[in-house]
Amino acid sequence: MTLIEKLKQRRSYREFETESFDIQLLIDAIEAAKYAPSGANKQPWTFCIVKDPKIKKEIRIESEKIETQFYKKITPEWKDDLSHLDVNTSKPFLEEAPYLIVIFKHIFQYDDMHHQMKVYYPDISVGIATGMLISVLTDMGLDILTYTPSPNQFLSDILKRPENEKPYLILVVGKGSKSYKLPDITKRSNEDIIKIY
Repeated sequence: MTLIEKLKQRRSYREFETESFDIQLLIDAIEAAKYAPSGANKQPWTFCIVKDPKIKKEIRIESEKIETQFYKKITPEWKDDLSHLDVNTSKPFLEEAPYLIVIFKHIFQYDDMHHQMKVYYPDISVGIATGMLISVLTDMGLDILTYTPSPNQFLSDILKRPENEKPYLILVVGKGSKSYKLPDITKRSNEDIIKIY
């Protein structure tokens, strides 16, 4: 299949097979993603690959605490929008999947003398790099779930990241469970999203 065909078939799995694979695949994929365009070529990102079961368990525990509070706060409309996706406060995929890629954005950087330097458009830059990473992983035949706990400062604490890095999102990476029933969803039509002038 072409990359376009693979991306059209991409789905978000919330259950994963536990079997692992060569971590070098992730390293190669991240190396490709680092070529994403970024504001002033600052490349304001750090990709943390988590494979240690103890760290994954810690991330799951803290995530489920956050999710419990999150579901108490969201509006009935938001809950209704999520209902068909079968999501809840339980996040076993954080331990099941062989790898998590925790992506951090830089809000500033340091020069060689440890002086602070500005970065430009970090959210946009990291978003583009993340999209490229998802595309490469999909092309490799891997399944991905984007997971965005909020608030997410616990990720910085667990992974001991410096103060200039803020958590952006978690990519859960592996092979989707063969027994997982994917939600029935549709995508908007080309006519609805593409406007030619």
